[in-house]
Amino acid sequence: MSSQYKLENNAEEMRHQSKVKLTDLLSRINEEKKIERNRNLALSVAAVSAVTVFGIILTL
Repeated sequence: MSSQYKLENNAEEMRHQSKVKLTDLLSRINEEKKIERNRNLALSVAAVSAVTVFGIILTL
């Protein structure tokens, strides 16, 4: 009897813990998009800088 109570209690706790708020997910996705956009921008700037420096070196 007590093991059945523990099982039911555990199942109830899992149901409460598995709830996810949609607003939290959306805000997390938006934050990840901002981070990815910043990384892409930094990579693009680094690539353009490297090409520019290489071009300047070639012209000398």
